[in-house]
Amino acid sequence: MFFKIFIFLLLFIKSSYAHELRPAIANLNIYEKNNIINATLSIRLNLEAIIAGVGINHTNTKDSKESDEYENLRNMSAVELIKKFNSKIKNIENRVYLKSANHNYNLVMTNIDIPEIGNISIARDTIIDFETKNLKEENLKFFWDKSLGSIILRVNSINNEDLYSKLIETGNQSNWFSSEKKIKEKLSENIKTYIYLGFKHIIPKGLDHILFVLALFLLSAKLRPLILQVSIFTLAHTITLFLGVLDIIKIPSTTVEPIIALSITFVAIENLFTENLKKLRPYIIFIFGLLHGLGFAGVLNEIGISEGLFISSLISFNAGVELGQISVILLSYIFIALLFQNKSWYRNRVTRPLSLIIAAIGFYWFVERLFF
Repeated sequence: MFFKIFIFLLLFIKSSYAHELRPAIANLNIYEKNNIINATLSIRLNLEAIIAGVGINHTNTKDSKESDEYENLRNMSAVELIKKFNSKIKNIENRVYLKSANHNYNLVMTNIDIPEIGNISIARDTIIDFETKNLKEENLKFFWDKSLGSIILRVNSINNEDLYSKLIETGNQSNWFSSEKKIKEKLSENIKTYIYLGFKHIIPKGLDHILFVLALFLLSAKLRPLILQVSIFTLAHTITLFLGVLDIIKIPSTTVEPIIALSITFVAIENLFTENLKKLRPYIIFIFGLLHGLGFAGVLNEIGISEGLFISSLISFNAGVELGQISVILLSYIFIALLFQNKSWYRNRVTRPLSLIIAAIGFYWFVERLFF
């Protein structure tokens, strides 16, 4: 039995780490030169995933059959990667453009900035710059090829005013926006977008957060200790989510991410030695919850928040995270506790083996994120 678990553990660990496929970030900046309205577009994206052809239907790189090629690209120098880009990605300028009622404005690529190899446990962001000149109409739409995944578009005016911000899902296009006037985003649309982003960061993309919540659940499926643990975790990560987004607390992701992995290991290992909620555990959960909140804040800062709807964006994202966590607990209860909780072998055959697997995955991530 334990030999089978060990083999499964090794296979699962090997396949569990991956880079989350987050939306690309596009900043469209309108500017005036010699009384002519022009625009520059700067897109931050995961170039390796695009070159490898990681399918847009995947939530992370490891789910794709192209994951091996992706890993090879991640280990290439900037010079090697740009050669690969030039040989495999043809006519990227035809995959992104602006459109008015009467014109298609082609965006000409002016620069590509690929960082050198760093921490390979963190996705490398490439910046591609485009430019278009002589915008004749005020109202525009942004088109982004569906093969390139989802993208967050931010439009800034000549005076550096935030005119428009929108998450454009795969295969869609932006709404009409003005190159001169601010488009006021509807509150209901803003709430819907950020709840979706928060939920999606947990399910299906937040495997580390899923495993942490599952480890909390495995200690005891009884309602009282479970509610206490999850409430403490929620309170803690809500505090640092707000403080992190407001830039009151700043801790580099290279510090936060290894500790998040270690928190998974710690809680899961404790499950192996006790089946009751010890006095120290709520305090440990609170401390680790603070760190998870900084992880959420890092994601939200990367995505960006609508300037005019800052509070609703922040609350909605946090609500989406909570809905994701509640979903993990409900699914765990339905498929684990409801079926096996009353069995005499529940702890030995369910709690301990699953906790062992979670602990090993967390430790693997800790080493990977800390040293590689």
